[in-house]
Amino acid sequence: MRDCDSIFDQLYKLIPRRYELTALKLGTECDEILGAFLRGQLWVMFIVGCIYSFGLYMLGIDQAILIGMVSGVASIIPYLGFVLGFVGAAIAALIQFNELYYIVYIAVIFLIAQGVESMILTPWLVGDKIGLHPLAVIFSLMLGGFLFGLVGVLLALPFAAVAMVIIRHFHLIYVDSEIYLQREGAED
Repeated sequence: MRDCDSIFDQLYKLIPRRYELTALKLGTECDEILGAFLRGQLWVMFIVGCIYSFGLYMLGIDQAILIGMVSGVASIIPYLGFVLGFVGAAIAALIQFNELYYIVYIAVIFLIAQGVESMILTPWLVGDKIGLHPLAVIFSLMLGGFLFGLVGVLLALPFAAVAMVIIRHFHLIYVDSEIYLQREGAED
């Protein structure tokens, strides 16, 4: 982190001068997209943590806020927050109430929160901010998980967002090119 500025200065010097403005524009756009992704992901984690905490609090579990917020933070890794929170809440409920049917209520709370996260929050707060269609968000997560497992799921959306920036740039270049603008039947 200390040498980050000097590393970027050295990388900047490697860019051919004729591509300098394009590289700067793409770098700025990617930085904005990745910042929006991170802010959106932080909001998703916070809101999911609040949903978990509220549901467990309404159930009467003593450590509801702690379990809910830890689960929300862990939700940055898909399904880890769900699993940690469910197990923690189930253990807390069994110790506190000594009744098995509380596990069913906990499962309902966590399933509802998981559904809200995956169907509403992530596409809305992350997908919209980075300019990806909700289906593209789901597809990129599935593809990243299939190809690279957990690491792929974590990095799928940032890579998809950067890819979209690059694809949009090349689309603009193509639309302004002579190949695209040439009319049918025109002389070569």
